[in-house]
Amino acid sequence: MLVNGIPIESEFAEAFDMKATRVIITGHDRQWALDGATAMTGFGTSVIACGIETAIERELSPDETPDGRPGFAILAFAVSGAEMEKQIPRRAGQCVLTCPTSAIYAGILGDKSLHPKRIPLGKMIRYFGDGHQISKVTPAAGYAKGRRFWRVPVMDGEFVCEHDVGRVDGIGGGNFLLLGDSVEGVSIACRAAVAAMSGLPDVITPFPGGAARSGSKVGSKYPALFASTNDAFCPTLRTATDSLLRDGETAALEIVIDGLSFDAIANSMKVGITAACEAAADKGLLRVTAGNYGGKLGKHHFHLAKVMQ
Repeated sequence: MLVNGIPIESEFAEAFDMKATRVIITGHDRQWALDGATAMTGFGTSVIACGIETAIERELSPDETPDGRPGFAILAFAVSGAEMEKQIPRRAGQCVLTCPTSAIYAGILGDKSLHPKRIPLGKMIRYFGDGHQISKVTPAAGYAKGRRFWRVPVMDGEFVCEHDVGRVDGIGGGNFLLLGDSVEGVSIACRAAVAAMSGLPDVITPFPGGAARSGSKVGSKYPALFASTNDAFCPTLRTATDSLLRDGETAALEIVIDGLSFDAIANSMKVGITAACEAAADKGLLRVTAGNYGGKLGKHHFHLAKVMQ
């Protein structure tokens, strides 16, 4: 298959089950909301060492937020519910509670019977109020019906925090690889892909700038490591390992996608690959492929030929 003259390999990306949630962070103005969201998603690139993969899903207008202020939706993914329950309140307490004018709300909507697995927010953070915190269960219809909010006194007024947020099933590890004849070429392709995918619902690209140069493989010669460099795509190892690089390919970048559904990830891959090929076909992009482990890592397989149809 060719997209704007760029070959799309007949490969599949392999992804695995994760636990997921969404929170909404708001602020008195856009900058404070962004500051809180950026802090909470820091050090959230990979579950390999960060414990969680998290990033801003999209910016929200005041009409879309619970308190009518500027805001950002954040998605977070972890390999277990226990890890999620540890990471989310810790990040909310250290990164959102501390951010001026901020508030944090549940972003997984619907009756609690639909999402019985809960992740604590204000349930834990409220204790910072040292006994001065108060709570309220809103009886009104709409988003806030029957939900508990905590108001914690802080030096710029009050920190408003929802009691908890629902936990749902997600998918981690959707991906595609961009290969080119230069770092410049694959950077152009990568940035175009990430820009096109930015704001799509139910997906994030958690690595720096949306991309990972350290594309990993399962296992290592060192027993303590369960992941190591993907030597098959390292240009400096072309003659030292079983390289998968072709003539002229001197650089590769991987875009990793986590999502709330198979269809959301598949759609984002199609959008991203198309944008990359349109932006960099004459700037050094040579090929698009995907990373898998022979089907042994996860049950979710994104075949590029089907994704691009």
